[in-house]
Amino acid sequence: MDKNLYTILIYSENVVGILNQITSVFTRLQVNIESLNVSPSGIPHVHKYTLTIYSDPVQVQKIVKQIEKKVDVIKADFYLDDEIFTSEVALFKLSTEKVMQHPEISKLIRHSDGRMLEVNDTYITAHICSSSKAIISLYKELAHYKCILQYTRSGRVATTRNKTEMVSKFLQEQSNAQLRFMEEGINNDI
Repeated sequence: MDKNLYTILIYSENVVGILNQITSVFTRLQVNIESLNVSPSGIPHVHKYTLTIYSDPVQVQKIVKQIEKKVDVIKADFYLDDEIFTSEVALFKLSTEKVMQHPEISKLIRHSDGRMLEVNDTYITAHICSSSKAIISLYKELAHYKCILQYTRSGRVATTRNKTEMVSKFLQEQSNAQLRFMEEGINNDI
């Protein structure tokens, strides 16, 4: 079965050990995590985990169901690239000497919407914010010039194409259910 790149978005409370609980699901199923990013979400007291994996539809559904069973996980969903907006950040430390010898290197960075963070006699640090494919493509082009001294790339950040995050809808449903439960209890006591 063909494997696709899936982005898994997980929402949880900011609790010590939750990352270990989440990654243990992947370890148990022997699935490699390609990238991982953890940050506060737009919802107070809720953190967002963005993971990418190569998987098939059956396996990714199984993974998400197991993650959602974790006590501190609020909601988890998976997406293909056409269902979300994504971005990554890359930092390139390039040899100043090589960049000066090959002006086309600067053009490559500018055409990638990159910017220079620092320029000195030894190295140039370039910052790129783009898609995974664009960053990997730029890396390959720069590697051709043998000018890369250091390179690092962030994990993917993603947001859905929906008007609101699925977790917001889920939390609202939970809140409504809790209110109904409380109202029913009050009405039964009367």
